[in-house]
Amino acid sequence: MNNISGHTKAIIAYCTFIGMIIAYFLNKDDKHEFATWHIKNMFGLVILLFASVALQGYEFGFYVYWTAVCLWLFCFLMAIFKQKVGIPFLSEKFQSWFRFLD
Repeated sequence: MNNISGHTKAIIAYCTFIGMIIAYFLNKDDKHEFATWHIKNMFGLVILLFASVALQGYEFGFYVYWTAVCLWLFCFLMAIFKQKVGIPFLSEKFQSWFRFLD
């Protein structure tokens, strides 16, 4: 049994792709709704980042990359401030698309 709070797990989720995986496994046994919400959100951001890497040969990829970085920073700050505020439209889609992370 771990004693890590949902808030801490949410912050860990935004610490790179590896942090998201660690937060997922920490949250697997001792579920916190707040942490699950942010883990799903980070998973969507990671996919956006992978898409930007795939598009880096095009000028558009540069903009997708920096958009993903700015959105990551915003979401990371929301986790620090204990808010379930994410990317308009996308965060709610991430919550429904990535139910396998529940």
